[in-house]
Amino acid sequence: MYSTSNIIFTIVLFLSFGSFAVRVRRLLAQLLIGKPEDRLDRITERLKKVMTVALGQSKIMRERFAGLLHVLIFWGFLALLIAVVETIGEGLTGRFSFAFLGWFYSVITFSQEWFCVFVMVAIVFSFWRRFVARVPRLQVDAHGRRDAALILAWIFCIVASVLLQNAVRISLSLPAGEHPISSFLAPLFAGSPTAPIWEHFFWWMHIGLVLAFMNYLPGSKHLHILTSIPNVFFSRLGPTGVLTPLDLNDEHAVKFGATDVEDLTWKQLLDGMTCTECGRCHAVCPAAATGKKLSPRRIIVETRHRMSEKAPVLLAHAEAENPDLMAQVLSGAIITEDELWACTTCLACVQECPVLIEHVDEIVDLRRSLVLNESRFPAEVRTTFENLERNGCPWAFNSAARGDWASGLNIKTMAEDSAVEYLFWVGCAGSYDVRYQKVARAFAQLLQHAGVSFAILGAEEKCNGDAARRMGNEYLAQMLMTGNIETLARYNVKKIITTCPHCFHSMKNEYPKFGGNFEVMHHADFLFQLVAEGKIRPSTRMDAKITFHDSCYLARYNQIEASPRSLLETIPGTQLIEMGRHGDRGFCCGAGGGRMFMEEHEGTRINEERTREAIETGAGVIGTACPFCMTMLTDGIKMKGRTDDIVVEDLAELIWRSVSGEAT
Repeated sequence: MYSTSNIIFTIVLFLSFGSFAVRVRRLLAQLLIGKPEDRLDRITERLKKVMTVALGQSKIMRERFAGLLHVLIFWGFLALLIAVVETIGEGLTGRFSFAFLGWFYSVITFSQEWFCVFVMVAIVFSFWRRFVARVPRLQVDAHGRRDAALILAWIFCIVASVLLQNAVRISLSLPAGEHPISSFLAPLFAGSPTAPIWEHFFWWMHIGLVLAFMNYLPGSKHLHILTSIPNVFFSRLGPTGVLTPLDLNDEHAVKFGATDVEDLTWKQLLDGMTCTECGRCHAVCPAAATGKKLSPRRIIVETRHRMSEKAPVLLAHAEAENPDLMAQVLSGAIITEDELWACTTCLACVQECPVLIEHVDEIVDLRRSLVLNESRFPAEVRTTFENLERNGCPWAFNSAARGDWASGLNIKTMAEDSAVEYLFWVGCAGSYDVRYQKVARAFAQLLQHAGVSFAILGAEEKCNGDAARRMGNEYLAQMLMTGNIETLARYNVKKIITTCPHCFHSMKNEYPKFGGNFEVMHHADFLFQLVAEGKIRPSTRMDAKITFHDSCYLARYNQIEASPRSLLETIPGTQLIEMGRHGDRGFCCGAGGGRMFMEEHEGTRINEERTREAIETGAGVIGTACPFCMTMLTDGIKMKGRTDDIVVEDLAELIWRSVSGEAT
């Protein structure tokens, strides 16, 4: 028969879960204002990602100490869910327990006690990091700090109440299972006539805090406790950094890109809900690090705020009653144009986000809105767009001169002989940039030396479309991409090699969405393969200290880190020295996302910051594998006045010098 306490608890439980359900339903309704997107494919892969990223906390552990603290709190919370279920059962029936599990129950209670300790220790250190050490990325705003302090204190009290409740019960000889920590605390209550009162107090304290916490989360920045696992499950599969194409032939479309939150997909809105405001994205952003207005965290947080503000109005069809609210937009207003154009699309924010938020996709969608709907973009971008449209390259060069770099090398075009195994996709820089033409020539000579059957397109080659696409001009990008695909199909091209990571990523990972399916290799991988096969042999000694700069579009977008380093190590006499930030944690050169064709008007230059890191290694050679990176670092060396003792060279140049005997 129910006691008064059981009845009271049942009412409290019903009200708590009812309130929680209403709040969750409200949040789900907000997601429905977003555009549809299919994220239910390849369920097995998604579940694997949940196991490794969400439950295994693999992304969190990229920052070791902070990651360990979070892992302890996360797993401690999961372990205590069993105690919560047991407490609810006890509150409903008066005597429910998992003690019938026997020895396994002892394992559960023993581990729970230690997890309580781990959680409490982790929370103490978390307080220290936020309020004593004052880790910069955690110092967002006063409200954020208060909310973090409240949540940490709340969790601390929840786990403390478990230990104190068990301690009182041990003093009353009540509990089953193993309680090593509570047994240590039990003497505090032994023999006390108020022990039964304390037992009830701590029981209610525990379940009351849990139920209140559950209802606080939907309105807190710590909503990620509920949404992080779904967000990981629905995260993008397949190649990294691939943009979703716009359907430019949609006759019903009234605008393209994202002007406001209702133009984003439901997954992008879920990203906003899931943001923990941990600041990892902000801490690694090259634009933020060099004094630009852009903060990837602010982009996502402002999206969440805008959604929570506008969704109720849209759902109630009350637009006419809120003209001021409806007049404001996300793109260019709440999130300013300066912020959007500062992004280099380096993907560092996405790489470091522990809950797999896709910042760059949203930034590009917001750029698309400015470019395609309003023709609003930096002045220098207009010239780039015009050149791409007229000449098929970002500069004002005649397309007929595209193959002039190969003069004297006896390289055939596909029009002259298409019966070759590989197409060498030279790219705009290799075709026209005087400095990078040397790289194209060195690579071509290596191919000839190795006996590789290849040809080039010459005047028929056009820009791959990457820069236009990431600057938001999807129309121009698709025009270039589909034009290239038609040309490649005409020559039945199957295999492509390129020296440009932007060409490589675009043709390998984005062209397939437009019907262009090719086997594409970057020259770093291809050269290493030739060395491994013995077709080229770096033999001339090169006594040089080399530091290698990772292109974002190689290391982060395509996980190519090892082959460039392995390739450099095949050159006799070289000593490879790493910069502090390297591999998929490398610092951007500042040229991606179309920034190659824009000026930096605020803060310090990104390439100067990266050049400083390279100089500090003491290396005399900065190795690159990207035309954009080569240009930016060469400019950085000039700005630092170090052209006499430091050179910037591509992998192909370094290998050719050793193979041909020109190394010094």
